This record gives sequence, structure tokens and C-alpha cells, in this order.
Amino acid sequence: MTRVLDAYLVDDEAPALERLARLVGEVEGIRVVGQARDGRRLIEECHRLSPDLVLLDIEMPGDNGVKLARQLRALPRPPALIFITAFEQYAVDAFDVNAVDYLVKPVRRERLAQALDRVRKQRPTEEPEQPEPVLVARLGERVMRIPISEVRALIAEDKYISVHHLGGVALVEDSLINLEARFASRFLRIHRNALVALPHFRALFRDASGADRVEIDDVECQPEVSRRNLPEVRRALKGAK
Repeated sequence: MTRVLDAYLVDDEAPALERLARLVGEVEGIRVVGQARDGRRLIEECHRLSPDLVLLDIEMPGDNGVKLARQLRALPRPPALIFITAFEQYAVDAFDVNAVDYLVKPVRRERLAQALDRVRKQRPTEEPEQPEPVLVARLGERVMRIPISEVRALIAEDKYISVHHLGGVALVEDSLINLEARFASRFLRIHRNALVALPHFRALFRDASGADRVEIDDVECQPEVSRRNLPEVRRALKGAK
């Protein structure tokens, strides 16, 4: 089975980013998994998404594309890199960081297809065994990678999500909507602020105050179930038996 390559796009100009996303999306076998208008979150997003390819503008606020490319090279699984810029003078720097190609704006569809074809030839053509997804979370000053199979519940609290997992509780900067979309087959929404791992429901009960809650394997948290989500939770529990 031929691999679909995941691409992440970075350009500080919104019209250019929109056009680039449209052009890349028209190329068969390439999937846009994320995009940004600056490089601040690029490295973190590459840890989280592990894209095969980054299409990166050079002239941006903060770290320019060449500096970001050097950070990308240090990742455990560095993505292939295509620079896209209006300035031709960066070509030497681009290839110094092993860029696959260097495209000058405005990017032509045919030229982009050639660059993407080069990336495809450098990457395995068969679908590899997929590594287990992880959440990149914080515990104090420590940044940790939590295998999704070890996560039992995700609880929204202010600007963070509390990740209840086999090793304790950590925080992740994300939203329940995003996490629910990424791991729809593994987690069930039981409340507007809570997702619970489907394979690890233990029981549904009503506490002393009359609130419906769930017990979950391996963790102490017992998140509340909303009235709206209660029928789906009951169906999930019956299906787990």
C-alpha cells in the first residue's frame, strides 16, 4: 500500500498559506496535517504530528526558516524540508540544512509537484508499521511523552487538559475538541469537559449528591457524566461487557 505523506505548512502571510494549502491538497498522496503563520509552535507540532514533510517560509517574524530547519534536523524523526520564499539569496543556506528543494514565490503548481515528487522518492513507498501515538505533556518543568494506550481520562481545566494516565497526572496544552477528533475511536465524551478511554470503563454510579460518575481502570479520578451524554455512556458500558 502506497504511503500518504503528511505535510505541515508554515508561512506568515495568510493568503500565501491558503494558496499553498490548496496547491498541496491537490497533489495525490499528500495530506496537509497542520499549518501555522509563525515558527513558534513548529517544533512542538512536529513532535506531536511527526509529519513526513515541512514546507517552510524563510522570512518570518522570530526565528527564520533556516534556524528552524536546524532545529528540525535534531528531531528523532526529522521531516523532509522544502523552503518556499520570495528571496533567492537564501538558496545556499537552504541546501546547507539539507532541504529537498527551494521554491521561489509565487509557487507554480508544476514546480511544487516536482519538489513533492523528490520527497516521495526519498521516503519509503510502503506504509510502515505505525508507531503508537503519544501526547506531549508537562509535569512541572518536565516535558514528557505519554503513549495514548496509557491514558485513561482527559479532563478540561481552564486553559489546560489534565491527562490522567498510568504514571499519574500531567498537563497538555490542547483542546478536548482536537483530542476527540484525533482519537475518536479510543475516547468517549462523557461531559463537555471530559473524555474517557473506552477500553477502561469500569462502572457507572451515582454519588451522594446525585451526580452520575464513571469509575475508570488504574486511576482515581471519577469524572461526572452529563445528562446529555448518559445514554451513550450506558450503551458503551453494555458494549464493553
